[in-house]
Amino acid sequence: MLKRKKRGNFLEDFRVGQLFRHKVGKTVTEGLFNAFTEFGMTTNPLSKNLRYAQRYGFRGMIAPPGLVMNIVFSQSVEDISEHARANLEYRDLRFGAPVYIGDTIEVETTVIGVQPSSREPDRGVVHVQTTGRNQHGEVVLTFQRKVQVWKGDPEAKVEAATLPDIPTVPCELVLPPYDASRRYGELAHLTNSDTYYEDLTPGDIIEHSRGRTITTAHMELTAMLDNTAQVHTNQYLIDQNPQKYIGGQLIVYGGIPFNLCLGLSCPDVGDNALGDVCYATGRHTGPVFVGDTVFASTEITGKRDYPGRPDLGIVATILRGHKFVRTGEGWEKVEVFYLERELAVKRRSHYV
Repeated sequence: MLKRKKRGNFLEDFRVGQLFRHKVGKTVTEGLFNAFTEFGMTTNPLSKNLRYAQRYGFRGMIAPPGLVMNIVFSQSVEDISEHARANLEYRDLRFGAPVYIGDTIEVETTVIGVQPSSREPDRGVVHVQTTGRNQHGEVVLTFQRKVQVWKGDPEAKVEAATLPDIPTVPCELVLPPYDASRRYGELAHLTNSDTYYEDLTPGDIIEHSRGRTITTAHMELTAMLDNTAQVHTNQYLIDQNPQKYIGGQLIVYGGIPFNLCLGLSCPDVGDNALGDVCYATGRHTGPVFVGDTVFASTEITGKRDYPGRPDLGIVATILRGHKFVRTGEGWEKVEVFYLERELAVKRRSHYV
């Protein structure tokens, strides 16, 4: 007997208030940690240098924020966005406990809104809140996202609905305490000397000098995360109806340029950060395909004290990713990513 299994959910399958406890979970192996840390081009020694991370009070090298985000996001894909057309928006991403090699992340998602499209009857938007916890039950990341999802049956009736109150998930960045006896200054040469809190000035826009070209390796990286969205890996599906899909070709999983933009910005903004605090909002403003080269810039939008930590400050930024598209004889700069980001950055006065 031939049986065709169904995986993933279409728009008509979602109900407001549904709780998905996603299958499998993900243990952070050395291979996964290394692959994404190196691919993402991070320069923060907390993710590269065990001696440095331990000097700062962490029990090991810590996963960079882009890897944490990718693990938690991808665990939710089969239930939430395997049949998505596009991820539309991230909201209120907050980081909690640090993630180490050997930690196991398990994820759950609550559906907080469903909205059928008023113009395109074959699709709609699902609004969810996703939370990842480690093996001790500690929250490592929680966020909301909106995703555009296809209907399985274009004629299916879907009623718009929203939870009256979005559930609150407690989550605050966990950092080791400041301890002057650790002699942090002995390792100050391992980071750039011009990326401390005192060096980052509101109003400045930093054009990061490096770029990274996307190759077909994006499919291997997507698979390493257990991300099953077919628009990233199934060209045959797209070829059956190219007009239905953005660009009529495989679209690179958004977590790849997300991770790259964070890494590209790291030498100029993030290598003296002890962690990313939160991302108020973010979105993919343009698609990325194989052959595109991703670049990034950071606008410093504000600074303030870190509560209870005179050794740190919070730097508010806007991180933008872009690519260049050939137009006739020239090139057009096209934005592909936007993220409002806050980092906990060391003060030179306490660490050098």
